[in-house]
Amino acid sequence: MRRRKRKYGAVAEINITNLVDVVLVLLIIFMISAPLLQSGIEINLPKTHAPVMNEETRGIVVTIDSLGGIYINDRWAAPDKFEEAVEREMEAKRTSSVFIRGDSAVAYGKAIDVIGRLKDMGIESVGLVTGHQETMSARK
Repeated sequence: MRRRKRKYGAVAEINITNLVDVVLVLLIIFMISAPLLQSGIEINLPKTHAPVMNEETRGIVVTIDSLGGIYINDRWAAPDKFEEAVEREMEAKRTSSVFIRGDSAVAYGKAIDVIGRLKDMGIESVGLVTGHQETMSARK
């Protein structure tokens, strides 16, 4: 008895089912993890009727959280090295504008202390960031 040799030929079909499964799993993982990657400090801004600031405004953002912690562009700043950190960020961004975001629970004295320290540094362009308060007619 002679054995026949099998001939293996090229398969012209590509099975992409496994590839689609992997891609869908990665899509689900990224959809779940994307909101967790958003950086920032959670604060409750005071509300006002003032117009909303346009997006083209450039500057560094100093945030004061409800516990009195100070953050410069979402990075914690030690109180004794505040001025150095502000100068470093201003040089990196090439700006002279500073915007202060303060939680509505922050003591008035803490916010004034930060503004005073910025003014002592010679920074004249200091803005206060607030949330936008809806009017009664806009909610209806």
